[in-house]
Amino acid sequence: METNIRNNGGHVEVESGKITGYQWKTLWASTVGYAMDGLDMMILAFTMPLIIAYFGVNAAEAGSVSTITLLGSVLGGIIFGILADKYGRVRVFTWTILIFSVFTGLCAISPNLETLAIFRFLAGLGLGGEFGIGMTLVSEAWPKKYRSRATAVVATGFQFGIVLATLAVLFISPRFGWQGVFVAGVIPAILAFWSRRNLKEPEIWVELKNENKNKISVQQLFSSAKTTKTTIGLIIATSVQNFGFYGIMTWMPTMLATELGVSFNKTTWWTVITTIGMVIGIMVFGYLADRIGRRPSYIIFLFASAIIVWVYFQFNSMTILLILGGILGFFVNGMMGGYGALLAENYPTEARSSAENIIFNIGRAIAGFAPFVIGYISLNHSLSFALSLISGIYILSALAFIFLIPETKGKELA
Repeated sequence: METNIRNNGGHVEVESGKITGYQWKTLWASTVGYAMDGLDMMILAFTMPLIIAYFGVNAAEAGSVSTITLLGSVLGGIIFGILADKYGRVRVFTWTILIFSVFTGLCAISPNLETLAIFRFLAGLGLGGEFGIGMTLVSEAWPKKYRSRATAVVATGFQFGIVLATLAVLFISPRFGWQGVFVAGVIPAILAFWSRRNLKEPEIWVELKNENKNKISVQQLFSSAKTTKTTIGLIIATSVQNFGFYGIMTWMPTMLATELGVSFNKTTWWTVITTIGMVIGIMVFGYLADRIGRRPSYIIFLFASAIIVWVYFQFNSMTILLILGGILGFFVNGMMGGYGALLAENYPTEARSSAENIIFNIGRAIAGFAPFVIGYISLNHSLSFALSLISGIYILSALAFIFLIPETKGKELA
């Protein structure tokens, strides 16, 4: 068992490393919240062929809706991340799910692509806050010994959201179309809202508030040359992480359908196998990050991702794509298991939620162009060719970890 000694207002407190009921509750609430993120994003990806046919648009135009959603997430993430440092993680966490719920449901009544894009942008505002606030809440509540593993569990929420999206499209779209899928997407949000009832703020934030130090403090991201270098490195890393994920997951179902003539049922099998690989990868990564450190874990996974992405899109056999899908998911998305802890450990409490959401959502902003870029390249080349080009960006992220991002394993939160 781990014991931490902390000075609080002139007296010493002893903190036990034992996992408490409160810590489990923060983990559950944050995981369910991030599941809504995965559900919403992949509902759009899986219904993309139906939306293209319904509105009579091309791939680039449809891809722009996904880009607009991600840009909404960026703005929402920045705004709500800052507000969470000022007004509390749990309170602002609840606001985000309400916004998401309302505008996801309204997507179902969109008369044209432009209206759908507006509702998707507004839903994205709510989604943007889920990652950073949830990761901050868990990072501040859990002992440092298990911090990366705890945030890895939160990261798996996105994958379970993918599974929910798959099931919604599989069973609802044949009867109610893509509109019915968006309506169904609101239902799990009720669970996310319910899970946050009576949840208390982390003690480390409460103490900061009592000392009247919970002021907006975005400048903490650039407070010194060393911190600025770290912030730049983390923006590169989160941009690559999101670009690869959204580029592949948004267009892979469409690629399978258009280039290989695969039915949605078989596409579902690809999603299930790949998602299982993602979940295993996230949990393994979280364990490795706590054991051998953040930087070596990322460098190993990034070089492996560069290799598997290039190799993967050289095949046109559905059997091989299914078999390798789990490996692709393991490495490409396994790295999500470390970002919550990594971002939390590089910034102080008064700016932690801001840092988590600003950095991760700037990465989302840059990655928001991935669906559009892939869709645009596919107008003159195959989708598989366009997707294979993603391989090179993982090398860029590896270099950021080598030269810009420090090791933070075992660091106490301040």
